[in-house]
Amino acid sequence: MEIEPLPALDDNYIYALIANGDAAVVDPGTPAPVEALLRRRSLRLQTILLTHAHGDHIMGAAPLRAQTGCSVVGPAGSGIPGLDREMRDGERIAVPGGELLALATPGHLAVHLSYYSAAQAALFCGDTLFGAGCGRIIQSNAATLWQSLQKLRALPPATRIYCGHEYTIDNLEFAQHEEPKNAAIAERLDQARACRERGAPTVPSTLAEEMRTNLFLRAESLAAFAALRARKDQW
Repeated sequence: MEIEPLPALDDNYIYALIANGDAAVVDPGTPAPVEALLRRRSLRLQTILLTHAHGDHIMGAAPLRAQTGCSVVGPAGSGIPGLDREMRDGERIAVPGGELLALATPGHLAVHLSYYSAAQAALFCGDTLFGAGCGRIIQSNAATLWQSLQKLRALPPATRIYCGHEYTIDNLEFAQHEEPKNAAIAERLDQARACRERGAPTVPSTLAEEMRTNLFLRAESLAAFAALRARKDQW
């Protein structure tokens, strides 16, 4: 399976999973980048996978489904219209080149799924976990998001993290403010800035890298996490 990030909107990423002329895409907030990929590589779109109900992650799904006849998959209970299959924690779905395991990761919203490929060591985590950060709590609470991050922490360290937005530099600048003497954070911030200057994405990172530099993932108690999230909300 080949995984291709597709920049979209202001700072979103859509992810294309490609094998043998077929494709699935994760969180198409707009159809245009997917349409361009399908044309450029003569691909057949089989499946759209949605992580949560925010418009910048789902608005491309209906037009792409109408154009291609693909199926649309998303979290049960999310209220996303037009789903062909509602997935729950622990369920699996075949995609080009392999299969994905649905992991319930609420906290940004009350209903949110991440999709994990053990064979590809890849996690598509929407707005739960970001490069050096985590999602804002919008329709949930700190304890729920904390538990979701604990679930993701337990994945293998080599897992590549494909998150929903290009927020890495802002998150690392906050982390450096919190831990100004942390050399790993300073090094990653320099690398992220260099990536963006040459027009490259900062994703994917790895879970091992997040455990070194992501203060939210490293927080060792709910109280510490909640306080950190509150400070970031005011950053």
